[in-house]
Amino acid sequence: MASVAARRVLRDRARANRAASRERRAALIAAHRIRKAARSLTTHVIAAGFTADVVTGAVNALRNQARKTGILGVAARIRRSFTGRHRLVHIVKRYTRAQVAQLAENWKPRKAEYKTVRAALIAV
Repeated sequence: MASVAARRVLRDRARANRAASRERRAALIAAHRIRKAARSLTTHVIAAGFTADVVTGAVNALRNQARKTGILGVAARIRRSFTGRHRLVHIVKRYTRAQVAQLAENWKPRKAEYKTVRAALIAV
C-alpha cells in the first residue's frame, strides 16, 4: 500500500511540475513574440508574467482604455475556431509595445494586482 501512495505523490508532483512548466513556457514565448512584432493585448500581459485570472481583467480594462484614447492598433484577420468548429475569419487588433505602454500610462487601476500589471507594462 505504501508504494501506491508513493506513486500518487510522484504522479501529482509531476503533474504540478508540468503545469508550472507550461505557464513559464507560455510567458517566454509571449515575450519573444512581442519583441518581434505587434501582438494582442493578452499576449503583452502574459509576457509580463501574470496568471490567467489577472490577465482577463487587465486586458478588458486596457481595451476600454484603447477605445477612450483612440489607440487603434493594427487590424488583422485570423481564422480561428473559438467554439471548436467552423474556422471563421475574425478581425483582431495587434498592438506594439509602445502603444501598450501608452495605454498602461493612461490606465488608473484600483486593485493592487492590476497596479502591478500597469507598472510591468510601463516598464517594458
